[in-house]
Amino acid sequence: MLYSNGLRRSFGALRSYSLYASTSTRRGLHYDGRNRLSNFWTPTQAKNKSHSGDEDGHDLLMRAGFLRQAHSGIFHLLPLGLRVQDKIERLIDKHMLKLGASKVSLSSLSSEELWQRSGRLEGRGSEFFRLQDRKEAKYLLSPTHEEEITTIVANAVHSYKDLPLRLYQVSRKYRDEARPRQGLLRGREFIMKDLYTFDLTEEQARQTYEAVRKAYSAFLDELTLPYLVASADSGNMGGKLSHEYHFASGKGEDIVIGCDTCDYSINEELYIGGHVEGTKRSVDAQVYQAVSKDRKELLQVLFPPGTELNLYAVKALFPALDSSVEDAVGTWLDAAKAHGSHGTRILLADPRVAGRLSEHDSLSNVPIASADQLLLIQFRTEVLESKLDGRQVSLTKAQHGEACPACSSGHLSLQKAVEIGHTFHLGTRYSEPLDLTVLDANNKQITVFMGCHGIGVSRIIGAVASLLADKKGLNWPMAVAPFGAMVVSTSGVPPEDVHAIYDELSTAGVDVAIDDRERPMGWKLNDADVVGYPFIVILGKGWAGRRMVELQCRKLGIKEDVGVKELPGKIAEYTARL
Repeated sequence: MLYSNGLRRSFGALRSYSLYASTSTRRGLHYDGRNRLSNFWTPTQAKNKSHSGDEDGHDLLMRAGFLRQAHSGIFHLLPLGLRVQDKIERLIDKHMLKLGASKVSLSSLSSEELWQRSGRLEGRGSEFFRLQDRKEAKYLLSPTHEEEITTIVANAVHSYKDLPLRLYQVSRKYRDEARPRQGLLRGREFIMKDLYTFDLTEEQARQTYEAVRKAYSAFLDELTLPYLVASADSGNMGGKLSHEYHFASGKGEDIVIGCDTCDYSINEELYIGGHVEGTKRSVDAQVYQAVSKDRKELLQVLFPPGTELNLYAVKALFPALDSSVEDAVGTWLDAAKAHGSHGTRILLADPRVAGRLSEHDSLSNVPIASADQLLLIQFRTEVLESKLDGRQVSLTKAQHGEACPACSSGHLSLQKAVEIGHTFHLGTRYSEPLDLTVLDANNKQITVFMGCHGIGVSRIIGAVASLLADKKGLNWPMAVAPFGAMVVSTSGVPPEDVHAIYDELSTAGVDVAIDDRERPMGWKLNDADVVGYPFIVILGKGWAGRRMVELQCRKLGIKEDVGVKELPGKIAEYTARL
């Protein structure tokens, strides 16, 4: 039904009066359908005077009543924190729906037997929370669900006609971190969205992967925060194609390397140095020594002084490297003696180190062991070139300002970052060991291609809090703020006037609440700053005489008087700038 402006105002006033008239109270609680802080538990705390220095995002999440710590790396979400989490989850749901994904909820308990079948259990026992039932069946608290979802699909999907399939969940995950730190950024229990995709062919799986990447970018765009996308190492997840999604942050544990000219962006873990031709050579060198996994080869790496060795690049050239052995020389000598006093010495030098690798030049003087020890074994020396795919590369970590390996004109910049998402193209990493196959159009049994794609929901809460906090408190983006606007009034303002402001904003789609707690105005405003609502609407001195409210947005530095009817438009205008 359509109403004229006058009738709509009258209808709005009548609705406001009816809600107010029907309000019931009990022990200070109000029930009229409006969001009220008198009904909403917000256990904010005063700043600890003994706290030295500025508070970080995690300190403010605790003080503002978003969460409480239960144990090391384990946190309880309180009502404010849960509202932020729910909004992030609704945004995720929106973009997963556009991908055609169905939402599931998988058990937190996973069978160890499935992890043994996939090959991911061995060597990682310390990462898991493990338990067994009264019948001694072994389980673990899932850090991720590839094994379980693959098994479910393998038992339910048998024809190519059932593909593609996209399933996702938002659930609790568990990882027994050795050193939980930075609050929600690295905990032992965390909330995560994981999407699992199933396709008939490698080509279709790659197309799905690109569709997911676009969905991730669209999701992050809605948070209105700058983010980085970098090529990444797939690690124990499997597959060779993956990308990480980061917020740039000084508190980050990752380093993202980017070019100032082209779109080159990569995690430092995956970086292999580029253009070295024509660079200045060094007479001196640092030496790194390591042994091969079979202990038969000793690797000696020479690289320029004042630089840091890039082990990823070294392993790309020498995949047999075992970097975990501390006494590489002693281990190599012992193995050589045990195998008939024979060993192999591998020489590898960064192109910027002067000299030609051979047994007869200065590199032969690099210390391996004492002369007496070397007399006890026979060894031969081999030279390994520092080339990948025919291109000469450096063996050191990236440095700010050095040449980009992807283009001829760009220079590299390094940024610390917090990873908040990861996409993996898995291929048949899980479908093969867990027997996920379907019949194709030719009635032939083929293995399904998979992908998995995560977003750290609780990590986003911690990362956003750290990124946007200032000396006064938190600063939430409008899309995930616990409330987008908080209405605060002096004691002399009639409740129906406060309700009229609330209803005007709510009708315009603003997630608004009323601070109707019996506290002084100054206390309420300070509390609103600590919690970090994007907008504060104040009914104070300007209301009684001019019917104007004061609109505040701390992030934009705005304090201005606004009429009631202009208020929704002003908030929309400033929201676009946040």
